[in-house]
Amino acid sequence: MQDALSELTTFISGGSLEGTKTSRELLNGLFGDRYHKRHQIKTAVRDALKLGTSEDGDQGVPFAGLINPDNPESGPYGGTSLVWFPTTDHGSLLVLVVGTRGLSPDEGILTRPGHRRRVAALRRMLAGKGIEVWSKPDPANLGVTVPKTTMDRFPGFEKALRRYGHEIYCMAWVPAPDQLVLAQTAMQAFFDLYSYERGWEILMAHKAEREELLGRLRKDLFPAVTSDLVFEILKARHFVVLQGPPGTGKTRLAEEVRKEHFAGNGMTIQFHPAVTYEDFVIGLSPDIDKADLLRFGVRPGWLLQACQSAAEEPFLIIIDEINRADLGKILGEAIYLFEPDEVGKRTIDLAHPVNGESKLSLPQNLYVLGTMNTADRSIASIDLAIRRRFSFITIMPDRQVVAGQGLDLATNFYDRICDVFVEHAPDDALNLLPGHSYFLAKDKPELKKRFQYELLPLLDEYLREGYLGPANTELNAVRDALEDAVR
Repeated sequence: MQDALSELTTFISGGSLEGTKTSRELLNGLFGDRYHKRHQIKTAVRDALKLGTSEDGDQGVPFAGLINPDNPESGPYGGTSLVWFPTTDHGSLLVLVVGTRGLSPDEGILTRPGHRRRVAALRRMLAGKGIEVWSKPDPANLGVTVPKTTMDRFPGFEKALRRYGHEIYCMAWVPAPDQLVLAQTAMQAFFDLYSYERGWEILMAHKAEREELLGRLRKDLFPAVTSDLVFEILKARHFVVLQGPPGTGKTRLAEEVRKEHFAGNGMTIQFHPAVTYEDFVIGLSPDIDKADLLRFGVRPGWLLQACQSAAEEPFLIIIDEINRADLGKILGEAIYLFEPDEVGKRTIDLAHPVNGESKLSLPQNLYVLGTMNTADRSIASIDLAIRRRFSFITIMPDRQVVAGQGLDLATNFYDRICDVFVEHAPDDALNLLPGHSYFLAKDKPELKKRFQYELLPLLDEYLREGYLGPANTELNAVRDALEDAVR
């Protein structure tokens, strides 16, 4: 016997307007089978598949689905809803859509960054499974409609997309009946995300499925980055920057890449405001062996030293805090060499000859791996001319590392702080999320000291500067709970 969601999937994937059960009966069947019965409210279900009923589809567009139960039983509604548009020839389109009366009463869901991020993660997850899917960058922006290029990807649904193009913010083409497993994947993802945003309790028999979905969406927000992945990008592009919040292990990962993939061959340098072109490329320095004469000798910089070392075997330059120095001044004309597709082909003239050689070209065996703290707002961002020459890999906090040490206090506050950032922080503030290193310790007493003398001061700085904007109140509540926990 099919469960309620499977039965609904079979109905929707065929683009049916009617069957042995009505869409209202199928939707109501979810409550008590998948979601707790107490969430079944008459006004939460809309069935406008048969035109001419009291719930007639607006301008002849049939639909059915779930809406905010605070709306009236019929007529225009507001808030976020989960509905589908069926067609006789093209199956069904499953959508998250804002009612034509506007955001109310769901402003709290539609304007929350966490909802937007989960919807985007949902799109990426389903697209990765081969399902045709689209999402709007901002669900609450009713001024943006479905782009024409997107409409072209969903033939057969032009009428619905023209009518509700401004209100739709995520949609997926439900696979045909001959692909029911894939169709069920899309259905489960949409319905379980919708129920989660509504705060509906899911029954124990299906709880693991929803938790797995939410886990995938969280993983998509903070994908794990391995040394193998970094090396793969390095091999292809030569110049890579690891960027991310403080405490996410960027420098550790860079050293791991050097150890595992370069047999330890390389050098680690750190950029800061006092680093110059003479330090990195080439310069002059006093000849201390000729103290009685004022004489200067040519001093090869780190880049020239690395080129010499890379002549015969792969060599990695790790530049820690690469954005703390003025890269344009440090690189000078050498920026011309930093073109991934032209490594070994381009040449520049050196300001001073070195060992009789006055030209410089980067060897194929030379690789550059920088690290960059995205939370330091006192540092200017890398200019576009330099940025386009590097590939950027974002390193975000890793919950598995925190949970793996077996300290419940660490995992508890990692989750609480992470939830504040994901749910409420604007995009530019997500880069401030404290890294997993702030939550690592060998035992509980050491962890409390780390919280008291490292994590709390960091959170206080964020709050003092107002970096999280409207999320400050939420963060302050977790900060106070953290302070109480370390007493």
